[in-house]
Amino acid sequence: MRASILAAAALPALFTLSSAHAEWTGKGEAGLVIASGNTETTTANAKFQLASEIDKWKHQFGGSGLYASSDEEGTTARRWAAFEQSDYNFSPRTFWFGAVRYEVDDFSGFEYQAVVSSGLGRKFIDTDVTKFTGTAGVGYKFFETSDAFDDAGVLILPGDTDSEVVFRGTLDYDHKFTATTSLLDKFVVEAGADNTFLQNELALQVKMTDLLALAVGYSVRHNTDPPVGFEKTDTLTTINLVYEIK
Repeated sequence: MRASILAAAALPALFTLSSAHAEWTGKGEAGLVIASGNTETTTANAKFQLASEIDKWKHQFGGSGLYASSDEEGTTARRWAAFEQSDYNFSPRTFWFGAVRYEVDDFSGFEYQAVVSSGLGRKFIDTDVTKFTGTAGVGYKFFETSDAFDDAGVLILPGDTDSEVVFRGTLDYDHKFTATTSLLDKFVVEAGADNTFLQNELALQVKMTDLLALAVGYSVRHNTDPPVGFEKTDTLTTINLVYEIK
């Protein structure tokens, strides 16, 4: 069911992407920590984003993944997500967007979350040094909650599938302090009647070469009303190697 929902929502945008003959730009980044000895731990994260512009259209898509485990607690994090967004520019500063986001997170209390949304965007600042863009629109979220168990492993609340109308807003900030050092911040909110999801990703990126950079990041994810037995807020600190695609 959830695969068919995602496919139906993403097919028009993917068709547009595949039929467009344009150069793609973007970046990919990854980080890995493996410790052995008294404690065996493994932590890995990766993400990528690609974009192209054709006349008044801009298309972008990407994905991310997170995995963490230890010999004492087993797997403690396992998440992957994908998104696609197409923009149509009415003017140099104003655009319409259509977006799809899909996420699977084994430790959030949600089996999956899928959002299809549309609205308007505005480039508040658009210079070579600073870029600041915001979007606002409405969407529809499909989600499934996980089974909830007590400390003894007894089922106390079975998972459920539901959907709701949401308000979706984003803020995207990119500022270059120098030719090699940049601050990036991405914020997204999906507010519905049952739950509001907020995520903010802050990163300081330092170029080492024209194609390689080092990025230190801190992200916060918050659900105002998570499923029973799960925390409202998750944080993640990363140190990643970034490869730019030009």
